[in-house]
Amino acid sequence: MISFELSVEDLADTRFAISSLNETIFSLRVLRDPGLSALHLPWRRSVLARLDPADVALLVGVVGEKLALPDFLTPRPAVFAPSFEEELAIVRRADPRVVRHDLEAALVAGPLPADDASAVRLRDAVCEALVRYWTLALAPTWPRMRLLLEADMTYRARQLAVGGARLLFADMHPNLRWQDGVLRIDKMIGRHHVVVSGRGLLLLPSVFAHKPAPPVSPDEPPSLVYPSRGVATLWEAGPSPDPAALTALLGAPRARLLRLLEEPLATVELARRLRVTPSAVSQHLRVLYATGLVTRTRDGRQVLYRRTPLADRLAAPPR
Repeated sequence: MISFELSVEDLADTRFAISSLNETIFSLRVLRDPGLSALHLPWRRSVLARLDPADVALLVGVVGEKLALPDFLTPRPAVFAPSFEEELAIVRRADPRVVRHDLEAALVAGPLPADDASAVRLRDAVCEALVRYWTLALAPTWPRMRLLLEADMTYRARQLAVGGARLLFADMHPNLRWQDGVLRIDKMIGRHHVVVSGRGLLLLPSVFAHKPAPPVSPDEPPSLVYPSRGVATLWEAGPSPDPAALTALLGAPRARLLRLLEEPLATVELARRLRVTPSAVSQHLRVLYATGLVTRTRDGRQVLYRRTPLADRLAAPPR
């Protein structure tokens, strides 16, 4: 069990933050153990097809045998919502001695770095793989994830306002218990008690955390990653597009254009198929391009237009 002893001042300094790097690191657990959460299986299946197997092997290799994560990979956010690049820059500067210590404390399997030089090589390789992983697996859905996390924080803030710390922690997770100024986290690989001593507690809701996760080391600043509410809805497919609704949204000429642009086509060919003038087609294409529904690429003397992924979803036939 890990416990945090919080004074009245610590409770007053308790705050929330959102961390894209934390989400990236915690998602590695789902890659390593698909049975960890059935809710994330659709996401896992979709991203594995896009990832480099060498990156996957390297990244899941830093997840401990009991799914603990090295503390150096999850630095405490200094602001409410730092960018991925800002947080990763901190990881890139991690002391190699800290890297070795944190890998050992997390019970990472396999051979650990034998010296500082090998720790630096591993740290740098992991950081480069994390950039590629974030870009392919998390960045496309990060706006949706962030909205869900912010909704959880709004709910928690209301709980705190209505019922104090007891209600704030009451339904976060069964492994959490708040009593007599001490927050206890059960079923941890660590066994230590941390007196927060005016440092406050940082709370980070998480899409991928399946249970509360404080730092493995008692020397780290007090923080707690906890499972966010509403995750079950995150990967749900949206309703099937209604062709009539698309026409009502865009108008008949632009809706027809989008349906034709499943393949790259030039203005003249679009005008021929629609039996209108090229100037009329160009006018509609300018609007669709400005709203991010079509892309354009020059091919010799002509410009080819095609639907964007967003327009693909809007124009998809009903399932």
